Amino acid sequence: MSVTCQLKNRMSDQQNRAYVPWYILFLMFVVGAQAATQEATELVIEITSGIDQQTSIAIVPFQWQGSGLLPVNVNTIVNADLYRSGLFKPLDAAAMLSRPSVETEILFREWRALEVDYLVIGSLAPSNDQALSYQFALYDVVRERLLFTEKGVGGNIRDISHHVSDQVYEKITGVRGAFSTQILYVSVERKGLDQIYKLKRADSDGHRMVTLFQSDEPILSPTWSPDAKQIAYVSYHKGRKPGIYLHDITTGQQQQLTYFKGINGAPAWSPDGRYMALVLSKDGNPEIYLLEIANKNLVRLTDHHAIDTEPTWMPHGKSLIFTSDRGGGPQLYELGLQDGSLRRLTFQGSYNAKGVLSADGRFLGMVHRSQGRFHIAVKDLLRGTFHVLTETSLDETPSLAPNASMVIYATRYRGKGILSAVSLDGQVKVRLPARIGEVREPAWSPYLKQP
Repeated sequence: MSVTCQLKNRMSDQQNRAYVPWYILFLMFVVGAQAATQEATELVIEITSGIDQQTSIAIVPFQWQGSGLLPVNVNTIVNADLYRSGLFKPLDAAAMLSRPSVETEILFREWRALEVDYLVIGSLAPSNDQALSYQFALYDVVRERLLFTEKGVGGNIRDISHHVSDQVYEKITGVRGAFSTQILYVSVERKGLDQIYKLKRADSDGHRMVTLFQSDEPILSPTWSPDAKQIAYVSYHKGRKPGIYLHDITTGQQQQLTYFKGINGAPAWSPDGRYMALVLSKDGNPEIYLLEIANKNLVRLTDHHAIDTEPTWMPHGKSLIFTSDRGGGPQLYELGLQDGSLRRLTFQGSYNAKGVLSADGRFLGMVHRSQGRFHIAVKDLLRGTFHVLTETSLDETPSLAPNASMVIYATRYRGKGILSAVSLDGQVKVRLPARIGEVREPAWSPYLKQP
C-alpha cells in the first residue's frame, strides 16, 4: 500500500475513504524501453477562463529574409503563447492594415484605430551553422514609444518564438515569462486489453513532444533536477521491488538511486542538486530521508509513528515542507534541516497535501479537500491568506511554473484524465486534454537556457 493511500485510509470522513484517486493506487512499475522518439503534438490547449480586460497586442508576422518558406511563423507561436496566458488578446494577422518590419514603416494611428495597445515587429534571417538570426521590437502604441528591442541568434524557430513571448510578457507585466520552459507528464494509452504508460517531455505549449521511455506498468513522480538535465522517478526494476531512478535527458541513460525494501518514493531534488529528499519505509514506517546523491550517504530526517511523505524543498535549501498526518489528518509541515524545528503550515480544512512552492518561497500550492472534493489551493506564506483555485472535484499532483504565474495539475474531464492549469489568482484557467489516451503526473521544468 502506498504512503498516500495509507494517509487517506486514516481519514475519518466516510466519503473520503470511498474516494481513491488513481495515483495512490499504483506504486509498482517496470522500466520500459528507453526510447526518445519525436512524436506529433499531443496536448490540446483550451482557454476556459481569462481576465475580463485582456491587453490587446499585435504580433506582426516576422519578415523572412531567406529563401523558401518557414514551417511556421514567429507570430503564430507568440500569439498562442500570449493568448494561453489569459492576459492578452492578440490581433489576427488578417485584420492588420499593414505589416511593418522596421520602425519607419509603423503608422501608429492605424494600430490605434484597431484598438491595439502594444505592437511587436521583427525579422528572421539565415545565419551560420543552420542557425537563425533574429531581431524584434516592442512598442507602446498609445504613447508611440519603443519599449524594448533585441537582436540575437537561435538554433530553432520555436526557441526563438518562445523567447520573444517571454520578453514581451515580462516587459508588459513585470513578471518573467515561462514560455521557454518544458513540462513532463505521463500518458496512458490503451493497447488491446493492456495499457501503455509513457513518460513524455514537451514544450510548455505541447509541441516537440518526446517520449523518454515507456512501460506496461504505471509511471509516477517524475521530477526535474534544478538544471533540467536529469529526471528522477520511481520504478520497479525488472518487476521486483520499487526503486528511485535517475534519467539523463541528453543521453537517455538511467541510473538506480535507491533500492531499499518497502517504499522508495516521492523524490525531490535540493535547490543545489546535491541532495535528494525521499520517502522510505525500510525501517518500518514511511519517513523522510535525505540522500547525498554523489556518495549515497543517507540520513533519516523524521521519526514519528505518523506517515510522513511528499517532501519538497524551500528555495533556500535550509528546510523541507512535507505532508504528515501527525495532527490527525494530512497537513503540510516545515522541517528545519539544521535544528530539526517543526511547524505546521496549513490549518484550513482537514486535508492539505502535496505541497509545491514558488521560486521565492512565498506561495505554497497544494491539494486541498473541501466538502469531500479535492481541489488545488494556494497559501500566501507571507500574508497568511488561503485561496481555493479550482472547482473541479478530482484535482491532484500540482506543479508550479517557475515564474509562479500558473499551477499545472492533473484532473478529470468528461471521464478522462487530462492536465489543466490555473493562474495563481484563479482567474485564468486552461485545459490540456490529450488527443490520444489520458495524461497525468505533470511536472513543470525550471527556467531553461535562452535561444
